[in-house]
Amino acid sequence: MSTVCVFGGTGFLGWRLVQRLAADGATVRVAVRHPDRARRALSRGLGRVAVFRADVRDQAAVASAVAGADAVVNAVSAYVETGGITFEAVHERGAKTIAREAAAAGVLRFVLVSGIGADPASGSPYIRARGCGEQVVRQEFPGATIVRPSAMFGPGDALFDTLAQLARWLPVLPLVGGGHTRLQPVYVEDVAEAIALMLTDSGSAGRTYELAGPRVYTLRELVEIVLHLVGKQRLLVPVPFAVAEAQARLFEVLALNSPLTTGQVDLLKADNVAGGTLPGLEDLNIHPKAVEEVVPTYLDESRGEA
Repeated sequence: MSTVCVFGGTGFLGWRLVQRLAADGATVRVAVRHPDRARRALSRGLGRVAVFRADVRDQAAVASAVAGADAVVNAVSAYVETGGITFEAVHERGAKTIAREAAAAGVLRFVLVSGIGADPASGSPYIRARGCGEQVVRQEFPGATIVRPSAMFGPGDALFDTLAQLARWLPVLPLVGGGHTRLQPVYVEDVAEAIALMLTDSGSAGRTYELAGPRVYTLRELVEIVLHLVGKQRLLVPVPFAVAEAQARLFEVLALNSPLTTGQVDLLKADNVAGGTLPGLEDLNIHPKAVEEVVPTYLDESRGEA
């Protein structure tokens, strides 16, 4: 593994993966729509990292980014549809373009980052696009490795950090769907490590992995963990899925930075846990870190604010 092209290399997972690959000695290409932003983020200095302008909807740009690469990782993610950036355009057609161009370029290893619950038959546009994306990648690059993480956590995450912000400023916290949904959060660094290992392990080619943490929680339990860590007491109010979805859709239409998207509401309608039939972190000899081990290291400092 000498040259790895990472699409979505400035995202929550992608940036961690880029750092890990560079530290392991790989030459990394970060393929993104906004290269100037990426270069500013990289100004802290990773000498083995180069930035490429590559929109996954642009076949020529994708072909240029993957040319000469030994491995490609598609870690692009879109949780909100805006303009031409639709779930289908990114997670399905975009995934197909990257896989097809990687195969044409003779890339040896390909990893697609999907998610637990991805289903091409789902009524949710987001979940359906994820599932269809897996299918088209398999067609274009049969040896691709598909990675399905559960909800990922770590500094700056959309789970615990968002809940902590809400807990600091709101007297009442909504529990979407009553807070009964079961989740199995996974540490983002564990996912990055897993992908880095897959790229050097030919035995992972053509396989699908479900990456989840060591424990299952209800959404209510996760909210209570956050409240304890930030030292707040808040009233927890169950909110029906239909109400949460309507609110998220309104925020999306108004282009407001909502802490909840319709895609996230759809994901909460079903348990987000590993099924137990697919390989996971343990099969890669990775001992997954627990929420209680990591989250206090970046939320404890918030205790007592507001």
